[in-house]
Amino acid sequence: MVDRVHPRDSSPASSPPSSNNSGEVAAGTHTKHVPSSGTYVVQVPKDQIYRYPPPGNSRRYEALRKRKPRRSCCCRCVCYTFSLFLILIIALGITAAVLYLVFRPEAPKYTISNVAIKKFNLTSSSPVSPEFDVTVRAENPNNKIGIYYRKGSSVTVFYSDVRLSNGKLPAFYQPTNNVTVFQTPLKGSNVLLGNAVKTALRNEQMEGKVPFKVNIKAPVKVKVGAVKSWEITVKVKCDITVNTLTAKSKIISKDCKYSVRL
Repeated sequence: MVDRVHPRDSSPASSPPSSNNSGEVAAGTHTKHVPSSGTYVVQVPKDQIYRYPPPGNSRRYEALRKRKPRRSCCCRCVCYTFSLFLILIIALGITAAVLYLVFRPEAPKYTISNVAIKKFNLTSSSPVSPEFDVTVRAENPNNKIGIYYRKGSSVTVFYSDVRLSNGKLPAFYQPTNNVTVFQTPLKGSNVLLGNAVKTALRNEQMEGKVPFKVNIKAPVKVKVGAVKSWEITVKVKCDITVNTLTAKSKIISKDCKYSVRL
């Protein structure tokens, strides 16, 4: 630590001012106030303070003030778009609810009532061309809704994932509260069956239980009053079991499931 040494004053030492017993300074004496080397506090009246920014800051402020609020415009557009989308969803939901309460729509019902099988030769080693006459029953239980069955449908018969025959449904209009039964001819062409498949078919025919899968795909349009809907795809999957592979075969069990794809 370095100690600072202050030089003494070379002038003769002056005696301190005399004082009386009360501690007051004697009259005629003067005190010398020496400012210290510390911090100075300058007091300025509040009304004399002016808040003018420097020239550099003022130019920057003007540039920021003239800048377009891009972010706020984008946020406003997003909010408007979201609000319109939400209003549209609510309006569609209300419309769908009103239509459901007015028309009370019910899903159509489908089933297979009969199957006749021809040209299913299991003794020959050459490819087979089996034919199926499938009778489909379609029921429309709605009171105010008609169904248009359009072109482009398909009906396919499978055995153990082997496609045997295929065809299509007729195009027609089904009115309200109607049951339509139609026969669809299905034909196969040069279907090659393996030895394992033929053996399984022979054994199942001897047992009187031959299982098949019938898949139906139909494009339809729904008519509500004078208004037609867009095209809707109806899919029907039926698991059926027949007693024999002849034209007089009978269905001993069936299970049909259907779905609608909007």
